[in-house]
Amino acid sequence: MNLRELKDALRQNPSSRLNIIFPDGDPIEPEFHVTEVGHVTKNFIDCGGTMRSTSACVLQTWIAGNDKDHRLTAGKLAKILDLSLAVIPSDDLDVQIEYEGCNIVQYPVTQLDVFADEIRMTLGKKHTDCLAKEACGLESSCSPGSGCCS
Repeated sequence: MNLRELKDALRQNPSSRLNIIFPDGDPIEPEFHVTEVGHVTKNFIDCGGTMRSTSACVLQTWIAGNDKDHRLTAGKLAKILDLSLAVIPSDDLDVQIEYEGCNIVQYPVTQLDVFADEIRMTLGKKHTDCLAKEACGLESSCSPGSGCCS
């Protein structure tokens, strides 16, 4: 899900409550706040020597303990995102949620659902991968015993 889709949903439903759902189906604590909006770019070289770059809008969450009086609404988050215009270069960036449990983890937002009084963001999982499988010999039509791997 990109930032434009999120902003549109927030602006169209400013009084809606926000719910974030982890990949396992459990919700993030309702006392969460968004404490940072960042443009994160990762420039890297894969194991095959290809230079690559990824970029995302990362919303850092913080759990406010038992603060039940200051829940984040869609309208409040829209205002926070408006403040980020100076650092976010494009509304086409994918949105990720940063959350601290045992470790600080970033989850991609994979689905956005709008209900009568709720905006629900469902999170996906990030995975590692070899981006140069051919260069590493991991993608091959070589079958065992054919002699092509010698």
